Amino acid sequence: MTKIAWIGTGHMGLPMARNLIKAGIGLHVYNRTAERAQPLGKDGAVIRRTSAEAAEGADFIFLMLTKGDAVKDVLAGEEGILAHLKPNAYIVNMSTIGPEEAKEFARLTGEAGGIYVDAPVSGSVGPAVQAQLVILAGGDRDAVEACRPYLDKLGKAVIHFGDVGAGSYAKLAINLLLGVTAQGVGETLLFAEKSGLDRELVLRMISESAVSTKLFEGKKEMYVKDEYPSAFMISLVAKDLGLLTDEARRAGLSLPLAEAAGKTYADATQSGKGELDMAAVWLQLKESARD
Repeated sequence: MTKIAWIGTGHMGLPMARNLIKAGIGLHVYNRTAERAQPLGKDGAVIRRTSAEAAEGADFIFLMLTKGDAVKDVLAGEEGILAHLKPNAYIVNMSTIGPEEAKEFARLTGEAGGIYVDAPVSGSVGPAVQAQLVILAGGDRDAVEACRPYLDKLGKAVIHFGDVGAGSYAKLAINLLLGVTAQGVGETLLFAEKSGLDRELVLRMISESAVSTKLFEGKKEMYVKDEYPSAFMISLVAKDLGLLTDEARRAGLSLPLAEAAGKTYADATQSGKGELDMAAVWLQLKESARD
């Protein structure tokens, strides 16, 4: 019988794991903050005390963690899963990390006798709940295909970009567009407000125009209510844009929009807005305009 482990039940990991359970797939689950995994226990998952315990004997191990350091700790820490990895087990890392980190984790996984698949996702909490994520895969084609029956339960599309690391490059690329788009909306609202325009009419104008996006329509009610419950936290956008600008510098690229947006999201995080939704980046722009 195939054993599946899921490690990481935060904002994204919880609904994603739940979709596998809904599809009839049994899971062994671990989360560092144990209480955040408990809802899955009520859904039928087996909650484990450590990541190694969850992954022991597993054929597929899914990781959904916040950053590369957390992934490294789960893989190679004192209670890391690589030391007890089942031969030819798949580690499917759905976390957003740097491409070089992905390549290093693939190397470590291979040395431990496993197979690594790079599979970050495009989409926030809503698409995660609805199993409408876009999965950006990197790794051996046969390995990606072996994981597809599970990936198909999590998203509406699986796009295979190439070798390990390619999925992470794709994730940073799409999050560049995401971050810049939200900052563009914020700057538009700031200019309109300073010009004396009614915010709701400006929002209507954007909706009716050629530059409306699914992202904008999904965030519009936040701007109306001036409330920003997190679907994609500002701190995570700041982290991703930091990874992207590091990669751009390594490649000798100048990305002015990415650098400007990265600074805004980083400043918003430092000023205490990190846990708000990324739409709230416009609050940071307003504060900066007053300085």
